Amino acid sequence: MSARMTPRELGVVVGDHPTGPANAITDVPGVRVGHSTLHEGERLHTGVTAVVPDQLGAGPAQRRSLPCGMFVGNGFGKLVGATQLAELGAIETPVVLTATLSAFRAADALVTHVLGLPGYEEVRTLNPVVGETNDGFLSDIRARPVTEAHVLAALAGATGGPVPQGCVGAGAGTSALGYKGGIGTSSRVVEVAGAARTVGVLVQSNFSGTLTVRGVPLPADELLDRPGPTVVDDGNSCMIVVATDAPLDARRLERVARRAVFAMGRVGSDFAGGSGDYALVFSTADPSLALVPDAALDPVFGATADAVEEALLASVLTATTTAGHRGTRHAVPLGPALDRLRAAGALARP
Repeated sequence: MSARMTPRELGVVVGDHPTGPANAITDVPGVRVGHSTLHEGERLHTGVTAVVPDQLGAGPAQRRSLPCGMFVGNGFGKLVGATQLAELGAIETPVVLTATLSAFRAADALVTHVLGLPGYEEVRTLNPVVGETNDGFLSDIRARPVTEAHVLAALAGATGGPVPQGCVGAGAGTSALGYKGGIGTSSRVVEVAGAARTVGVLVQSNFSGTLTVRGVPLPADELLDRPGPTVVDDGNSCMIVVATDAPLDARRLERVARRAVFAMGRVGSDFAGGSGDYALVFSTADPSLALVPDAALDPVFGATADAVEEALLASVLTATTTAGHRGTRHAVPLGPALDRLRAAGALARP
């Protein structure tokens, strides 16, 4: 786990809905997460994060695709597999996140993984889904150090339960909101059309703006003892992956994906034009279940917005100061930050 406290451990509570047991995307039944992290001195800080739904795979209980919706807040990114996902409203593989110039090797490795599953011996077409953000400030991105072995390790090591956050996996070298960014996760449990449903979120944060916690701005150039960057030097993106066990089709999932990107505004994103801001939302629900009516989607919308907000805050607050390839990204200084939040009444406890 991260060496730094999560938002809730600091007293930052987002919304009124309860979280799942791990407060992670893995609270959605059957969803696992794996990381492969590369730290090599100051030259390399990068890696792979894999979100693996067990409902996809081999065997009679598994399916070859899950309904999925996508929303593109700004398309300055390299989301491999996006066009078929948008056309068919489904994912056929786990979702892998990595660095921009490693996305294409990661996609090939993901194909290797899926084609090696029992029952896929005759498969001749497959749409791997790989998202990315640019970690080229802290990591030598041109070296393209992510290999097939790193991707396969993240997939093989995917587990349920608590998810490591901060400077791990695909978040090892990212920056966000003037500070060190990273991987964050959160979940919510809500009643949807008379049944308890879970919404889980995992984010890879690497975007500009002013960090805002429960409405309180925490500008890097004020809280750090040195000027903080207001713009990320390379790349300026955010990948948001949402899973739910609510029975939703691709159209409804796209509506949820919009709310996921909108939630970036809560934490201070400036939605810069050079940013690649994407949300993918998939459902693991049994396809025999009746779909949630559109009129009953508000709890899912609210749960998604709250979980994305908390996951984004976690990605920054759990990250640690990192000296990298072309400079240093500093962690949020918790003392000054908590002083401001306390003074504004934004903490849930003293």
